[in-house]
Amino acid sequence: MRDLTALGAVELVEGYRKGEFSPVEVTRAALERAEAIQPEVNAFVRLTGEEALAQARESADRWRRGEPAGLVDGVPVTVKDILLMRGAPTLKGSKVLSEKGSWDEDAPSVARLREQGAVFIGKTTTPEFGWKGVTDSPLSGITRNPHDPSRTAGGSSGGAAAAVALGAGPLALGTDGGGSVRIPAAFCGIFALKPTYGRVPLYPASAFGTLAHVGPMARDAADAALMLDVIGAPDARDWSGQGPSAVSYQEVLREGVRGLRVAYSPSFGGQVRVQPGVAAAVRRGVEQLARLGAYVEEADPDFTDPVDAFHTLWFSGAARVTQQFGPHQRELLDPGLREICGLGARYSALDYLAAVDVRMDLGRRMGRFHESYDLLVTPTLPVTAFEAGAEVPQGSGYRRWTGWTPFTYPFNMTQQPAASVPVGVDGDGLPVGLQIVAARHRDDLVLRAAHALTGVTAAGT
Repeated sequence: MRDLTALGAVELVEGYRKGEFSPVEVTRAALERAEAIQPEVNAFVRLTGEEALAQARESADRWRRGEPAGLVDGVPVTVKDILLMRGAPTLKGSKVLSEKGSWDEDAPSVARLREQGAVFIGKTTTPEFGWKGVTDSPLSGITRNPHDPSRTAGGSSGGAAAAVALGAGPLALGTDGGGSVRIPAAFCGIFALKPTYGRVPLYPASAFGTLAHVGPMARDAADAALMLDVIGAPDARDWSGQGPSAVSYQEVLREGVRGLRVAYSPSFGGQVRVQPGVAAAVRRGVEQLARLGAYVEEADPDFTDPVDAFHTLWFSGAARVTQQFGPHQRELLDPGLREICGLGARYSALDYLAAVDVRMDLGRRMGRFHESYDLLVTPTLPVTAFEAGAEVPQGSGYRRWTGWTPFTYPFNMTQQPAASVPVGVDGDGLPVGLQIVAARHRDDLVLRAAHALTGVTAAGT
């Protein structure tokens, strides 16, 4: 019997069109898978089974009439519990927030998916307020890696990545303020895109400001492109959102990479120590781009690690998130979050503006870099998944999660599109991600290159 949970969103829509199976069958299969994986992996804070099946029945009726509501009608989707979803509390991994309330509003990305017929099967786990690169929280505990439950799924969209990897819905909505869709995608062996800032509207506005992006998570670039065509539509509630996209991201995939100029930076000029198994898998991906006709050369972007400036921006945002909480509420916070909030509260306005200066200079440097190169390719992360429940790898000497994510957060500062593409495994069988970065507003180039690498995982295992 066909495993419906193994099918991607593009395949599901085609199957609905041909009448091979129904949204109700697919939704039941996704919910059963979600329930089965939950005890070991802990990807969900809430499953919305009854509501999902009602949505699936409505979708099945539309398909029978030949009147689908949109591009993703009947496709199961999960929503990270940072984003508002009508009918379900959004508690953001925190014991401080209350379930009480009407919960009658969708975030823009959720609203666009709902308008086009998506089926919402549940809300996925996040660290408290999405503050770190692994997924554990006082509210929901530890989310574990689908390839080895003793290891982390990454974060902060860890539940979303684990759900996609294990077949509990082919599409997931995640958020990314410093790598939070790309980190868990790399650790869990799926695809994720952080679009150009503003490409996907965000509401309510994030306390982390214009570092925060919303992005699609899926098994491959084709499904992510389909999702981006839906969630990239404008929303008046986002003051910084872009207008409608000038292209269909699904249609540009077929253009491939022939003739594109690709800079391959294996270690940011020796600034980052990369595990050998990671380096080897990423190099295989780069070699595949060259075989497909891209012009590839080793070249490093012209910047040093901006981590201090990122910390100023990030910790200030965390302090803002928790500013209204009293002493008792603060005691309920994740201790690491409480610590960075204390640091963030001590920064002055001049400190913050100095970090903005670093950010603007970084953007200038990358703008010049992309005059010479269409794409920058790096490892997504220098390491594979480490022990679950830890913010940093044991014995690494890192103090915060940013120590092992040096390839991701710079491109939140510059607002560039960046994706993590699965390109195989290391010697321990743990997934490796390759990061593709393009100039602002060239999400199409990132998706084209990522699509060209489809299948390289199998070649590298």
